[in-house]
Amino acid sequence: MSKQKKKHGAERVFAVPAEMLEKSIDIAERGEHMLTDNGPVRRAGEYWGKLGPGLTTGAADNDPSGIATYSQAGAQFGFQFLWTPLFTLPFMAVVQEMCARIGIVSGRGLASNIRSHYSSRALYLVTILLFIANTLNIAADLGAMAAGAHLLMPLANIEILVIIFAFISLLLQIFTSYAHYAKYLKYLTLALFSYVITAFAVNLDWTSLLYHTVIPSFSLTRSHIFLLGAILGTTISPYLFFWQTSQEVEERVLHGETSIKQRQKNVNDDEIKDMRVDVWSGMFFSNLIAFFIFAACAGTLYTHGIVNIETAADAASALRPFAGEFAYLLFAIGIIGTGLLAIPVLAGSTAYAIAESFGWRYGLYRKLKQAYAFYGVIIISMIIGVIANFMHLDPIKGLLYAALANGVIAPVVLFFVIRISGNKKIMGRHHNKRTASFIGWITVAVMAVSGIAAMLTLI
Repeated sequence: MSKQKKKHGAERVFAVPAEMLEKSIDIAERGEHMLTDNGPVRRAGEYWGKLGPGLTTGAADNDPSGIATYSQAGAQFGFQFLWTPLFTLPFMAVVQEMCARIGIVSGRGLASNIRSHYSSRALYLVTILLFIANTLNIAADLGAMAAGAHLLMPLANIEILVIIFAFISLLLQIFTSYAHYAKYLKYLTLALFSYVITAFAVNLDWTSLLYHTVIPSFSLTRSHIFLLGAILGTTISPYLFFWQTSQEVEERVLHGETSIKQRQKNVNDDEIKDMRVDVWSGMFFSNLIAFFIFAACAGTLYTHGIVNIETAADAASALRPFAGEFAYLLFAIGIIGTGLLAIPVLAGSTAYAIAESFGWRYGLYRKLKQAYAFYGVIIISMIIGVIANFMHLDPIKGLLYAALANGVIAPVVLFFVIRISGNKKIMGRHHNKRTASFIGWITVAVMAVSGIAAMLTLI
């Protein structure tokens, strides 16, 4: 995303020996040479600077609940589901690019756009289901983070850890400026590399791994159908649509574009181009991490007959005897890091959707006293998540119900995403091209069929 940055600085003059001055100049010239347009350091810095909402959205997709799903699939079926990250990448990237483009061009969030151009009844139904699904996910993720921390600190009380993690998340969302909060989320994505390192730390059959990556393997059994539905539901999740769109708006506000008309007027091609780099990078990163979680669990747990994996913490504990202490610690740390990233996204996306649906003031750039209702939704979601853990609800059932809710929500929300992003009156010359719309409608069909099929397996 193109940004105009002001450079501030003050020149200082120091009296230094001539020899030292010459050395300093030589060092400076060498540094300047490294940072030329062709320098790898400069190119890497420019690339990192373009990453933002797309990267954090993709990384947040691999929350502890998602990690549990991928771990379970790898432990039960080995490499058989390794093809799914490659399969979901284009669907996920195209849809999230549509959401980001809606936010940039319209200057408003997704729910606000649906409210303006379609019936409010459908929007209210979607937001209610989204609230239920996200709150169940928050509860499961808080429990998973506490269990992960308990692996590292066996004497710690799990209930207290749940409260601590919920409190930290609320503090960051409510009392941290959006500029600092966005940086926190961006750097927290690096925690996901723990799963890449874990996969390389264990002994994998790379020939078999690569074969199952490019050659799909699937059986029409209840367990296969249900797990595939769960994988698709946790990968192409509705909360990501709302979060991506609203974060693009937040980024524009951060750079001084405080009114909708101002944001609509200032759209340019460079901004759209940078957004695409950000979104595709984030979605690639998301699916890459999912791939390595599959691989790590399949290459160790499945090969040793450990198939009873219900939570991410179970996967970390099961890895310990076969992959060693290093892999165990990395897996546990990754659970905590991804939870700290994903829980604010889950709670925030719910708040965006509800606040925009009812026309309330919203935005993480606003202070608490400026958007009580918006932050109230976040607080209520977190409180319910904490209470659910104190009631010792089955986390697997919670994820099951969340997956079912997502299965109902996703096709409905995707319908609005594709229609809005393809509408020339709303999007102007930045509307969907035929290929994007085609992939979008295929995504709707895939999500609808997989959701229905997964629900039928429970009958």
